[in-house]
Formats: sequence, C-alpha cells, structure tokens
Amino acid sequence: MSNGIAYPVFRAADSAVALRMARQLLAVGDRRHAQVSVDVELCTVGEVMRVRKALPDSWFRKEDIAGWVREPSDPTGLHDGVHADELFSDPDFLFPHLPLWASMLYQPVGSVEEEFAALVGPNIGEIYWDSLVWPDVPDRDLHRETDHARVSLLLNSRTTELDERADDHTVLVHVRRSNRNGSEQMHASWLAEQIGQSVIGPPQE
Repeated sequence: MSNGIAYPVFRAADSAVALRMARQLLAVGDRRHAQVSVDVELCTVGEVMRVRKALPDSWFRKEDIAGWVREPSDPTGLHDGVHADELFSDPDFLFPHLPLWASMLYQPVGSVEEEFAALVGPNIGEIYWDSLVWPDVPDRDLHRETDHARVSLLLNSRTTELDERADDHTVLVHVRRSNRNGSEQMHASWLAEQIGQSVIGPPQE
C-alpha cells in the first residue's frame, strides 16, 4: 500500500492569487475525473449561520475526540455530520459545540472554488482537488501517477492538519511517497516548474 506526500510550492497573502496558482497546477495533470472538496473551521454562531446559508449543500461536524468519549451515542449527530438543512439554528444549541467544521465533498471542479475562497474570510479552510493524473516524464524518470495526484490550497494555514493559523495561503502538490531517496521531491519540483514555481518548504504527510 502506497502513501502520499505533499510539498508547498506557492504562498500568497491574497487567496484569489493562490487559487489561480492552484488551478494552473491542476492543468499540468489530466483533470477528466477530478473532483474538488472544501472544508472550513467556524468559530462563531454567526459564521455557522453565514456558511449554512451560502452553502446549503454543506455538512457540519464537530472535531472533538473527547466528546466522542464523553457521549459515544452522539445525540447531536455532529460527530458523524449534519446536513445544512437539518442543523439546528438555535444559538443556545450551537454555541457549546463550537468550533464546527463545514464541508462539501467531491464536487465538480470549478463549481465552488471561488465562492468558497471568498466565503472563508479569516477562518482556516482548505480546497482540495483529487482524482487527478500526473503525466509520465521520461527524461526525469518520473512515472504516471494516479493514486496520489492531488493539489490542495490551505487558507489561513500552512499545515495539512489545518491546526496552525497563518496570515497567508499555501498551495501544495501531492505525489506518491517513495523510498525517501529524493524522488518525491524531484516529482514535486518538476510539477512546480511547470507553473514557474519551486518547492518552498519541507514535505507534509
């Protein structure tokens, strides 16, 4: 079983600029079967209500392992996820469960990215494209990649865990993790070169 690894290749203070660069990176691969998913952390009731209205097909969940231990039956449904139209809007219900995460998974490429990037505001979020295909590059001894060909745009964060806030936005390219012999970074570097960029930081797994 193989694993993927991600390398940062671009960073910008403007989310629209970062999104344009991520789309250029997508164009390096075969996008015929690609999908996009989005995810954002919401720390206030007002933000939850704003996103619920703007993304009526989104799902809301609580990332709280301790809560699973305390209440494994999950009467709120928030551990598994609640669809926007079924989420209680009562602030007295929502407030104790903050922060909530809102996501939309496996959407058509180009259907939600701009709206979502503008919607995130100062919150931590991610736009994630998968089911790409990276091409063969014989002169670099790089092989066609399907399982781990992905691109992600981290909004207001620099880590794929989305656990550290930042004042900028980072584009990462995902490739297959090999034997730590440098081939992963060579692959990421070649992909970055195709959009005039380079690897700008250590890998993330």
